[in-house]
Amino acid sequence: MRLLKGFINAITRLNDWIGRAVALLIFVMFAVLLLGVIYRYALDAPRVWTTELTQFVFGFYAVMSGGYVMAHRGHVNVDLLYSALGPRVRATLDVFTSSLFFLFTITLLYYGGVIAWESVDSMETSYSAWNPPVWPFKIAIPVAAALLLLQGVAKLVEDIAIAVGALEPPTVASERDSNPGETA
Repeated sequence: MRLLKGFINAITRLNDWIGRAVALLIFVMFAVLLLGVIYRYALDAPRVWTTELTQFVFGFYAVMSGGYVMAHRGHVNVDLLYSALGPRVRATLDVFTSSLFFLFTITLLYYGGVIAWESVDSMETSYSAWNPPVWPFKIAIPVAAALLLLQGVAKLVEDIAIAVGALEPPTVASERDSNPGETA
């Protein structure tokens, strides 16, 4: 059981660390947009790269946060009846519905990897007036999918353990969020 908890905690801590680091990119986006506004309106010298760089950083920010959001149970969940069920029943239901998650995530990992490989192979650029390389940002897609997949495996292992009674479910969602990587 200790090994199981260690596995779940290690993956959750990894995604938590990456999510917190990626969250700091909001300040980069803010600074670049502010710089763009200053160039455009104060200096009357607009720059073409500010909007495009912000879009790239936001795309990276959005895809790399998936594992973090999953670790903190922040993804959209339709729970008309789900919240009324007991923890073991919810975990059992999650085990069965996880097949859809894995189908999506493995597909994203595969095709994202193909897209990233083709982009790196051709040293793809944006073909804009600024024309920066795009391939570093496309590499983030399979990396983010792999992190999300790892967090999904950790959640599946945790759900199976809860469903069979080998692990106690987290008592309160906010307790888990305040202490990522910890399970009750």
